[in-house]
Amino acid sequence: MPSMRNRSKRNSSMQLFSTFSTTGQNDASAEPYWMFEKQSSYGDQTHISKILNRRMYINSTLNIPKAVFIAILLVVFVSAYVLALQGGNLAYIHEHLGAIGAQVLVSVLALTVVTVMLYACCMCSATRCNTIFLVLVTFALLYTYDHGESFEKHGFYNLLVFMAIYIPLNIALALLYFMWRKISNFPMYFAIALFIGGSSMCMSLFYYRLIFDNGTFGEFEYVPGECTWVGPNIPFVDLLPAGAQNFWAGSTHCKPEPQRIKTVIDKYGVLHVHCKRDSDVYIDILPETRQWPLWRKSMLNVYNVEVLNNIVRLPYTDKQPFVLNDTTQAVVVRCGTSSKIVTRVGPSIDRLPLYTPPPESDTRNMSSTTKAETVWLNVSNTAQYRFNRPNVIYLMIDAVSRRQFYRRLPKSAKVLKTLHRPGSNRLTELFRYHSVGFNTDNNTKAMYIGEIFPSKPAPLPIWAYYRDRGYVTARVETGCDDWAKECIGDYFGSQEYSIGNRSLDYELASPFCLPEFYPRIGNAYGNFKGPYSIIARCLYGRYVHDWAFDYLYQLRGELRSQLSNKQTDSIARPYMITAVFFEGHEGTGEVLRTMDDALSAFLKDIRDSSELKDTVFILSADHGLHMGLNFAYLQNGRIEHQNPFFFMSVPEPLYQFAEKYQELHGNEKASPFVANEQRLTTPFETYHTFRALADWPKIDAYTWNRSLFAAQKAGRMCEEAGIGTNFCMCKLQS
Repeated sequence: MPSMRNRSKRNSSMQLFSTFSTTGQNDASAEPYWMFEKQSSYGDQTHISKILNRRMYINSTLNIPKAVFIAILLVVFVSAYVLALQGGNLAYIHEHLGAIGAQVLVSVLALTVVTVMLYACCMCSATRCNTIFLVLVTFALLYTYDHGESFEKHGFYNLLVFMAIYIPLNIALALLYFMWRKISNFPMYFAIALFIGGSSMCMSLFYYRLIFDNGTFGEFEYVPGECTWVGPNIPFVDLLPAGAQNFWAGSTHCKPEPQRIKTVIDKYGVLHVHCKRDSDVYIDILPETRQWPLWRKSMLNVYNVEVLNNIVRLPYTDKQPFVLNDTTQAVVVRCGTSSKIVTRVGPSIDRLPLYTPPPESDTRNMSSTTKAETVWLNVSNTAQYRFNRPNVIYLMIDAVSRRQFYRRLPKSAKVLKTLHRPGSNRLTELFRYHSVGFNTDNNTKAMYIGEIFPSKPAPLPIWAYYRDRGYVTARVETGCDDWAKECIGDYFGSQEYSIGNRSLDYELASPFCLPEFYPRIGNAYGNFKGPYSIIARCLYGRYVHDWAFDYLYQLRGELRSQLSNKQTDSIARPYMITAVFFEGHEGTGEVLRTMDDALSAFLKDIRDSSELKDTVFILSADHGLHMGLNFAYLQNGRIEHQNPFFFMSVPEPLYQFAEKYQELHGNEKASPFVANEQRLTTPFETYHTFRALADWPKIDAYTWNRSLFAAQKAGRMCEEAGIGTNFCMCKLQS
């Protein structure tokens, strides 16, 4: 019977395979069972015997070459990985970033081939175990050799990039291999899935490329004569689902404190605390850092240690008032195992004396340029443009591109659109806003002092200009570093000088130096703790930025409480507030989304408070993300790095004045705000915008024409805008 003959053939085949598998157990290249099981259904016993003999011969001859091949691949892996560890200063890393990225990729591919061979090729268990052991030892040695997190030693960053590619790649390959073994006609199914997936990916990329140019109201327009982004701008990063790059780092939420602590500071500066009765309550009074000299604000285990060493801990009891010092900005209330930061604005605005700048550094005696003609305007005499000195609020989120803002902060982007209220205030967005350097240093120096390389000693930040002109100035630093010390501190003759005391009325920094967030010793800018970490940045059960927004709400409330005339919205003393956040500054680009709720709530509050009627509000970044896979391997990442987001809300009277001034005195009659949206602009224009606002209602023609209140030159290219060749990503296309 045919069925009996077929069964006999299968039994004979199985017996033959059983014999082979028994005798081949010690063979270094024994074929897996499934390969012979498939062959047994296609031929007779003679045919199978020939196949087995041929494969046994091949296995015996390829045993040594296979081991040699693995050894070669491991040498390639180690060599490429070690070459990728080359380090130097910032300029060196920027110049060699492409080579470093390619070397990491080569090392990933070499180890991937070894990994696939371990489960797909036949080898004895000893060879497999030895290979795995050798790979693990190699990783341990490489990590020991370099696990740094700096430009000179960046081994830990390399390891993260390596794993970010290696792990998903090998999971995908292992799944494909498993399905190929278990699913008949798998190549056909794979081809169909590849076609469908590829088509979907292409359509998705087409969609993401279209919305890449979109803005709040308009879009990036390809205007003849204006520069466009260089190279293939394909946003592959948009294909990744939310949290895909740091899902392995743990929850993005903060664990609440065990006990709820209720606190309030009354108008007399008395702190009231209510928590669990049987718990001891202590108050950590955080130092007021505004008056500290430069040397005490040095980063890397100086500033934070100085803060910790100057914390005063006192027991709390409700039997007597706990009165805070007039200059104390923050305390930590500790009740049992729970803690809470309590901030307040001290001294209150009615007790803040008017600042008189020292004559030798009075910025009112400094001109933007010796060649500029100063034009004095008294707009208060013109009813159409009657407008008091505007308040200024500037929020900077470090390392966020224009597209990344919409990608990671969708709630904030939606609320931002509602800030545009013609008749009250107007919102403008810059589509070709271009950074002028690699990182924060050069971009913020261009923004805060108007120069990357100061031409004069002891340059003062822009908030000093406001204070000299009667403004109340405040700054919030959420990274336990002082911008003035790190970026311009070396230009002062003595490190005993206090830039904060010279330029600020209020400063909040000490809460962000606490060891629960900022490491007390070691690298404070690592990947798992501190202001650059890739995990949720929490402090006492809340996001770090939540504590900063608490203080900003208090600042705005206190400063707006001193209205000089209740019948009008005039402010007795205008204010200038700056705050910096670091949620965008980490390689995965995922932590930024934790800020969306708090930022959108702040935008709603500033909208609903009618504050924008008399306040210029600027929300921007210094540059885009300059780390991570997208930046290292794709042109889209390089473009986003040089295209930070920028939004500015201008009160209606100031908006109308700028339009009229452009019409009467400008080189062209276009609206300056509409024109600048599509023209190449930089942090230098932001600086002159700050200067123009500080001088209002006096106008320095040079400063005004360089600001965003005047239409910048059409067709301007990088060199003319002050952007170095190495950083230029917007060029005129033929």
